[in-house]
Amino acid sequence: MSDTKTDGKVRKSEAEWRKELTPMQYAVLREKATERPFTGEYEHDPRKGTYVCAGCGQTLFESDQKFDSGCGWPSFSKPAVESHVDEERDMSHGMIRTEVLCSKCDGHLGHVFNDGPGPTGLRYCINSAALKLDEKK
Repeated sequence: MSDTKTDGKVRKSEAEWRKELTPMQYAVLREKATERPFTGEYEHDPRKGTYVCAGCGQTLFESDQKFDSGCGWPSFSKPAVESHVDEERDMSHGMIRTEVLCSKCDGHLGHVFNDGPGPTGLRYCINSAALKLDEKK
């Protein structure tokens, strides 16, 4: 039963998520998978616009904050709206990292690192499968 609670969170059953998302989107957003580097749709996409969550449509990043970090995934220096992105400690794969999640649907987006450009010094390394581009015409 698809639902948006009074806290603004989108909650759906796993069956609903599987029905609405592609297999890759489901793997990334719901199972915390990672696309292979340099294979994502938006890695080198020069189009301008707003990147929204592929799971729930919440605004996440603006193209003017996107940069080529050479890491193999789309990279952004900051979120479009700070409160739209949650961060959690991730100790999987023998590393300590900071996971980035959509604050509305809790979808896994990627990770944030402290090796980005100024002024934030951050690199939000985000899976293309977690995003949809709302292109500016």
